[in-house]
Amino acid sequence: MNERLLLIDGHSMAFRAFYALRGDNFSTTSGQYTNAVYGFLTMFSSLLRTEQPTKVAVAFDEGRKTFRSELFPEYKAQRKPTPQEFKGQVEIIRDFLETMGVTTLSNPYYEADDILATLATAAPADYEVLIVTGDRDYFQLVDEKVTVLYPVRGVSQLHRFTPAEVEKKYGLSPTQYPDYAALRGDPSDNLPSVPGVGEKTAMRWIVQYENLANLLDKAGEIKGKVGENLRERIAQVKLNRELTQMVLDVELPVQPEELDLQVADIAALNQQLEKWEFGNNLRSRILNILKLDKSNEAAAVLTESLQAEVIAEITVEESGLVWLNEEHSVLGLAFDAATQKMAIVNGEHHGILLDLAELSGVEATQLAKWLSAPEKYKCVHGAKEISAQLAAEGYSLNGIAHDTLLASYLLRPDQRRYELADLYRRYLERGLVAQEDEDSDSAVVPLEKQAAAVIELAAELAKRLLEAEAYELYQELEIPLAGILQRMEAAGIAVNREVLEEQLSHFEQQVENEVAAAREIAGDPNLSLTSPQQLQKVLFDTLALPKTKKTKTGYSTAAAELEALALTNPHPFLEHLLAHREYQKLKTTLEGLIKAIASDGRIHTTFNQTATTTGRLSSTEPNLQNIPVRTPAGREIRKSFIPGPGYECLLTADYSQIEMRVMAHLSEDAGLIDAYLKGEDLHNYVGAQVFEVPIDGVTPDLRRRVKAMSYGLAYGLSAYGLAKQLNIPPGEAKSIMEAYFRRFGGVKKYLEQVVEKARADGYTATVFGRRRYLPDLNSPNRLARDNAERAALNAPIQGTAAEVIKIAMIRVDRELQKAKVKSRVLLQVHDELVVEVYPGELEQVKKIVETEMDRAISLKVPLEVSVGVGANWDEAAH
Repeated sequence: MNERLLLIDGHSMAFRAFYALRGDNFSTTSGQYTNAVYGFLTMFSSLLRTEQPTKVAVAFDEGRKTFRSELFPEYKAQRKPTPQEFKGQVEIIRDFLETMGVTTLSNPYYEADDILATLATAAPADYEVLIVTGDRDYFQLVDEKVTVLYPVRGVSQLHRFTPAEVEKKYGLSPTQYPDYAALRGDPSDNLPSVPGVGEKTAMRWIVQYENLANLLDKAGEIKGKVGENLRERIAQVKLNRELTQMVLDVELPVQPEELDLQVADIAALNQQLEKWEFGNNLRSRILNILKLDKSNEAAAVLTESLQAEVIAEITVEESGLVWLNEEHSVLGLAFDAATQKMAIVNGEHHGILLDLAELSGVEATQLAKWLSAPEKYKCVHGAKEISAQLAAEGYSLNGIAHDTLLASYLLRPDQRRYELADLYRRYLERGLVAQEDEDSDSAVVPLEKQAAAVIELAAELAKRLLEAEAYELYQELEIPLAGILQRMEAAGIAVNREVLEEQLSHFEQQVENEVAAAREIAGDPNLSLTSPQQLQKVLFDTLALPKTKKTKTGYSTAAAELEALALTNPHPFLEHLLAHREYQKLKTTLEGLIKAIASDGRIHTTFNQTATTTGRLSSTEPNLQNIPVRTPAGREIRKSFIPGPGYECLLTADYSQIEMRVMAHLSEDAGLIDAYLKGEDLHNYVGAQVFEVPIDGVTPDLRRRVKAMSYGLAYGLSAYGLAKQLNIPPGEAKSIMEAYFRRFGGVKKYLEQVVEKARADGYTATVFGRRRYLPDLNSPNRLARDNAERAALNAPIQGTAAEVIKIAMIRVDRELQKAKVKSRVLLQVHDELVVEVYPGELEQVKKIVETEMDRAISLKVPLEVSVGVGANWDEAAH
């Protein structure tokens, strides 16, 4: 064989990939699932590497209406609608293939089967043809020239069906297979079978009569009920045969000889891989199998740079710290805490390597002076993390001019990871390749190369931040905040271990009590309240409660579903089950808190500056932002957080209704602004307007409804969502929303305009210019589009609120340092600051906190800062 032609049934293999890979692990931050894309491209890369085809084509179905559905309207009619998560993925696969130089084909009147059958048949005699598909109808094409590669597990394991393998599997020749399939019927295509004729009977008849035509001619010979059934359905069997037969002469724009792999567009491919958030693994697989234009210097350089390191060798200065104290405009710094080694490099790729463990006392002093000098500008990747690592070695880091981690986060807040090598490749289109480390078994990028990469990357990211009008946000907010967060993490917050352990013991007992009570009601002493299968049996069989939403594994036992069920159908078992879950959650929280207590008696959480798309900080290991503030149990836990030795009390300060105030500012709604200017209780005021009652006539229930809607609107809440949240009919929820919009038209106008503006611009922006890019606002995938619209509504409001508290933190920290007090901010929890107050400083600190939080932003409505003081976190609440 001179040529090897690889033909792939695109839809068939995309569906195989979709079901082979768990979708939740393959979705972009905007909500677009990519499991089918990833699996398909992985399979495709493997095929090209192992099979080494000289020519390639991939065929796709265009729709369900083909000539077959005209002949037989029920053809494939039984198939369920395409899963929502699969939608949009075929288009992404086709875009990738075309960028990679692969011919893709489709025809609205024919299926992919017919296109590939036509190409396989038309291929010259000296071609070897490989067809990759999960459809057994292709076995009819198998001959000495054509082999079908059929998946037996996912898309990674393919079985080669030659004529001998088809006969071994079915006892039939490939030419007999469509006769057998027509007789047997095909549930996947909705082709009816003959009653009583299964696979074995169909196979036996075709072998006995050689083909279907002979069998039908002699159908009168078949005795018994099964013969009668066959004779009654001869017309259907003939139709099945016609529908099963692949068309061999579809008019196509290309011939087999024209299916060479074309030159790939590497730059566009790199952009696609970034857009759909695929990492280095898939990138490497694809680049290794593509046809590249060696004569195109730009493409060759780009390809080489994506695959191999291109940073020049770093000249290591022997003068060491003497070189460091020379005049440098800015230096890149990289540090490895495990080895205590540091690299410092300038833009000309000159630098020094230091081993902190081997520095003399004089050298350590010199280094400390340089690191702490605010006028000595440094570029780093992850200022907060490096500051913490250096602080552990006794060094203070100041003078951060650029942090490539924070810069890349501001440019693309929707990314999951911000590793230096990934960013270097994304923005500079060059590789940063790991090398074998002599001191360990792992491969790492040398420190000096990391420092050089930071310098280069910082320049590019600074330019992009200026273009995105986010440079000021970067320099004035995010970089200064990193240092503050590092000091807060280092300080931690003191806790009373005994109080926590006592609470844990209490909740452990509560969990046991609820389990015992639930088991008694269910009549099952071994019932597990964490087993969905056992709960389904008790709830919907034993207790015969109304069924919840249907899932793949039965009826849902998710918290939201059971809470809704408990409202409409109260039952003691549900009460105990939900109480068990709440106590179990609190028990887990307490276990985590106790485990996190360090040797200094304090809990040191980690504040994540790049974890959310809106700019809000998050807290992990442990999460101190998820301790309930409004429940008695949550307040009990907060009582364990106390001032440390030498400190007098805790002070808490937060913004009242900051998101609603931002909503009033952005929407410029006269009613909301008027309410805040008059100092009214917002929810009572809105409730009076919406329900047309006096303010003192707004009941707690009406206030609850209005509050849920007011906050919900900022998160894209629909009338259906509001109805579900309030447990009221959708019609009633819709009426409430309509009444709200009649009274507060500015809000309605703003919510409409913010989505349309984002759709036109491609992004939303906060008051301070933080952008969130939302390409899926124009996606054909409804799920992705709906998610993007909700994000467009939410991002400006929540993002601005997050920036207000960040600005307040910077202002408060600056004034506390200026006042030279020992009091310090320990925590930021959403819109609240927690301050540890030193004896004698309370009034001074309280004034600083109130003043600086109030000055953080000037809105069209006033801010309201509430302050509380106490011997523990709960007592300091307000």
